[in-house]
Amino acid sequence: MFFVDDYGLAVFFCVVTMFCWGSWGNTQKLAGRNWRYELFYWDYVIGVLLLSLVAGLTLGSFGSAGRSFLPDLHQAGWGNIGSALAGGVVFNAANLLLSASISIAGMSVAFPVGIGLALILGVIVNYIGAPKGDPWILFGGVFLIAAAILDECLCL
Repeated sequence: MFFVDDYGLAVFFCVVTMFCWGSWGNTQKLAGRNWRYELFYWDYVIGVLLLSLVAGLTLGSFGSAGRSFLPDLHQAGWGNIGSALAGGVVFNAANLLLSASISIAGMSVAFPVGIGLALILGVIVNYIGAPKGDPWILFGGVFLIAAAILDECLCL
């Protein structure tokens, strides 16, 4: 395993990561308009998964500090690995649906609706799990977000 000990190198890698944030959308534009947006995303996710496995099995097993990739993987319980896989499936299904809705309705409609629904569901699930804060203010904000989503959908 590799550890970055130099602050400047860590900042450099952060900047490189920042440039990679939108890489799947940019590579789709390079692929041309004959490849559907959401299908390209699906192929891109499979490529990232395979590249991550290859990087973990090769680069993740070299270096002088820490454990290598496979002992780290064996340390995790099957429940934790299953939760990570389920979270990845749900996250990618949501991104796939968001990508399909962007290609149908456009960014200005699909993104506020999709992110607003995720915000509403996130607040409700987190409040059920650990009720903290003033529920009137919290759910008042959730109500306003839901009203904004309905206004966006009805004004089409």
